[in-house]
Amino acid sequence: MGLLLRTWLALAVLFAGTARGQAPAYSAAGIVNASNYAPGPFAPNSVLSLFGTNLAYSTQNLTSDAIVGGELPNQMAGVGVYVDGSLAPLLYVSPLQINFLVPVTEVTGAAQVTVVRQGVAGPTVTINLASAAPQLFDDPNNLGYVLAEDWNLGNAVIAPNAPAQGGNILILFATGLGAVTPMTASGEVAEYASPIINAGSLKVTINGTALDPSAILYAGLTPGSAGLYQINLVLPANAGSNPLVQVSIGDQASAAGRQLAVQ
Repeated sequence: MGLLLRTWLALAVLFAGTARGQAPAYSAAGIVNASNYAPGPFAPNSVLSLFGTNLAYSTQNLTSDAIVGGELPNQMAGVGVYVDGSLAPLLYVSPLQINFLVPVTEVTGAAQVTVVRQGVAGPTVTINLASAAPQLFDDPNNLGYVLAEDWNLGNAVIAPNAPAQGGNILILFATGLGAVTPMTASGEVAEYASPIINAGSLKVTINGTALDPSAILYAGLTPGSAGLYQINLVLPANAGSNPLVQVSIGDQASAAGRQLAVQ
């Protein structure tokens, strides 16, 4: 009987381990900006992508019914992402990738990130945060171009085969522009325009030349979204063909080498 009992106990431990599965595996280097996969530093309310293995048992996309009380969920597919001990708002979960928002309550400096899948925790890794760390969203359909709309063309997405014209009003989509007023809660879907508080430090350059501040019409949250910012600007008439565009706040600048689809 003693041997039989020890055998059952051994099997119980074995199968318990199998049911729980391997712990989530990832590193700090696998946490990047979701807009263009640029490395940190990041800012509060930035959209980040975390890449690894064994992150979840299934894939779950954010759906409208998962947004309760106007806020994103902080648990999806049995997975949570903790940033300095607080659950972060989630946008996407899969076995290999998680997209989440840095809570707006975070401050500059080091932050600790841990993925927990159904009670099984992965390693705690460190990311660096700045008050603002702007990045423009890449156009997923056109390599090397940023995602932008032309207000003069009914907010049509611009592309090399459907470019904007100099003098038009463009909308650039970004993340990491920092605090806004009035401030939203972590994961809260913005109901109205909320401009960034550090607008005086915002600079947009076209082919290396900074726009006149009067050409920047708005920089802040995009209504109807969480963690998404937009910059509305008047494109110079002499912008040229497919100019390079970059955004900076203080000493933090978006990735270089990105183009605007302009003719």
